Amino acid sequence: MISLTEKDIDRIIEMGWEDRTPFEAIEHQFGLPEKQVIELMRRYMQKSSFLMWRKRMNGRKSKHAQKRNKAINRFKCSRQKIITGNKISKR
Repeated sequence: MISLTEKDIDRIIEMGWEDRTPFEAIEHQFGLPEKQVIELMRRYMQKSSFLMWRKRMNGRKSKHAQKRNKAINRFKCSRQKIITGNKISKR
């Protein structure tokens, strides 16, 4: 796995948790393919949180750029607040 800072790990978990952020956006920004994102989340999240996330993500079209509606050309919801600093941790 690529060497990541704690801040990077927090951001990857946050992006993985967001429904509208595709895995391709995480790979573009951090160089981690979907499989490694899942491994990272399994390692750093509580087991119950990880299982809940996996259940929610199963079959979700918005997590894969190829399956998304072609009209959606952004990585985040237009109503999402801009995050300054990584204050949120899913651990």
